Amino acid sequence: MDIIIYTGPMCPYCEKAKALLQSKSLDYQEIYVGDNPDLMMEMIEKANGKRSVPQIFINDTHVGGYDDLYAIDRSGDLEKLLS
Repeated sequence: MDIIIYTGPMCPYCEKAKALLQSKSLDYQEIYVGDNPDLMMEMIEKANGKRSVPQIFINDTHVGGYDDLYAIDRSGDLEKLLS
């Protein structure tokens, strides 16, 4: 399983997304885009033009931001995506 979360500076939603993943004992790779335009462009391309952080990917599936992650967790779909 591969979880990637793109984060930025002073981002409370990034912290919430990481906390949700940590609460489930899930390992993730954090990519900080705040001071790196190349990483920001990589994120935007992978996220189909979305520029906000966080942008979360699980096994190459674009989940979206924190609200999206929270919604799929509450619906039970996060477990399906992780398996």
